[in-house]
Amino acid sequence: MEKTMQLTIDCSDPQKMVAFWALALGYVPEPAPDGHATWRAYWEAIGVPAEELPTGAGDIPESIVDPAGHGPRVWFQQVPEPKTAKNRWHFDLKVGGGRDVPLDVRAQRVRATVDRLVAAGATVLKIKDEPTTGLCAAAMQDPEGNEFDVV
Repeated sequence: MEKTMQLTIDCSDPQKMVAFWALALGYVPEPAPDGHATWRAYWEAIGVPAEELPTGAGDIPESIVDPAGHGPRVWFQQVPEPKTAKNRWHFDLKVGGGRDVPLDVRAQRVRATVDRLVAAGATVLKIKDEPTTGLCAAAMQDPEGNEFDVV
């Protein structure tokens, strides 16, 4: 089973964050895949529901990548709330295989990973099991309370 990882950073201004962190890390803005003009066009083409795409989402690159292919992808997720107690970055452990994999298979992979991580000291904050939207994910905390998601 292939497992990929990205670092997701909650922020109020993804464009500003992309510019800063691309410079700071020597990364580049990630172009939309498969010849699509924007990430939004790509997401719409693969069937991401409109309610998951707020106004402006994906119109500009919201992620950066290591041009050498060694470091993780970093996605800057726009959120409405300012930083308070919640950390503004978190890992997304992408174990489900994506929307091309049947939901029951993705859910099984997510649950198995959640169980393994709980046994290692993690805590489940919330399970999102929403068959109508095709979502199965878990919000979790590591042993020190840092948030991450299993999707």
